Amino acid sequence: MAISVVMPALEMAQETGKLLLWRKKEGEIVTKGEPLLEIETDKAVVEIEAPSDGILAGITSHEGAVVPVGETIAWIVAPGEKTPVHSTTATPTARTKQGPANTTAAVFSSAPTSKNINISPKARRLAKELGVDIAQIHGTGPDGTISAEDVLAAKKSFGAAPKVNTTAPASKPLSTIARLMAERTTTSWTSVPHFFVVRDADAGALLHVQEKIKTKNRPSQSASPTITDCLISLVARVLERHPVMNASWANDTVRLNSGIHISLAIAVSDSVVAPVIQNANKTTLAEIATQRAAVAERARAGRLLPADLSGGTFTISNLGMFKVDAFTAIITPPQAAVLAIGAVSDRVVAVDGKPAVRAVMTLSLSSDHRLIDGARAAAFLNDVVDAIREPEKLLLP
Repeated sequence: MAISVVMPALEMAQETGKLLLWRKKEGEIVTKGEPLLEIETDKAVVEIEAPSDGILAGITSHEGAVVPVGETIAWIVAPGEKTPVHSTTATPTARTKQGPANTTAAVFSSAPTSKNINISPKARRLAKELGVDIAQIHGTGPDGTISAEDVLAAKKSFGAAPKVNTTAPASKPLSTIARLMAERTTTSWTSVPHFFVVRDADAGALLHVQEKIKTKNRPSQSASPTITDCLISLVARVLERHPVMNASWANDTVRLNSGIHISLAIAVSDSVVAPVIQNANKTTLAEIATQRAAVAERARAGRLLPADLSGGTFTISNLGMFKVDAFTAIITPPQAAVLAIGAVSDRVVAVDGKPAVRAVMTLSLSSDHRLIDGARAAAFLNDVVDAIREPEKLLLP
């Protein structure tokens, strides 16, 4: 039975996706779960896996096409099976100019091209930036996949690139993800009425609990939660008492989201992506730590899955590991808010009227004033600070 390949919806309010690359050609055999194509959303470039075994046939959307979510762009058929007739509601302006689809189900390439070489998205982008011919690289990854490390090694082996004309102004083109982030943050900053509230939090108890859990987990070798993992868990549970902070702004209305899904800002190469910890308020701290480590690894390898970016309702951005004391962050629409977290550092504070040294972190909450007023933002942030001050209630079983 033929299986349709459709443009997936990877995030809330997504209407279209841009098809960047087919990893397989018309008529080639595909295996369920292997990378089939790459698409671009307003958050990242994502690999889409083949939904079944078979032969790729009936491709109607080609590289560069902007396709409505849910539209069939190809089929995977059994050998000898006919390609079903496409049914689409897309308007002609929804895609770029394309040639006719080739429905032959047994056309095979006699030699690999740059489009069907097995290479990770990160490695492909790096090769383009460095001017390395991927056809000359031997991949060392699984099934011969070319990794970013293979590209760097090839660059070193091939020697220096030709010298740049020094009379021309120096410039560096943005990667796809960096360009998308630039566009997204500009749109958010210019269209969303941001306001900010800031609080310092005594993080001494949080550090103690995190170290206690880490020590307890050592014999079992299970994932040890980081401070970020602890904060994801605490914030998610505080959001249960503040549903408007977990809401979305859509079509001039406030939509209260039923689930609490925490987007976590992660730096990758020259940009930032925000994979999602689903149902973080109902997930154990150990599970959060495992999920966060897995998505962070996939993000830095350029192999985020569609589910990794789907459905975020609130964002946390932690720059504490970079020794940043405090900062404010830009909201990711249609979310209502983002919490920016600075480094934990020893500070002299007043305790019972006397100076004392305490481990303190600064929290900055950016909120959309269309959904949230100052009092609600302050109440939420106060509860977050209280949860950090007494984390045992929420983090320890």
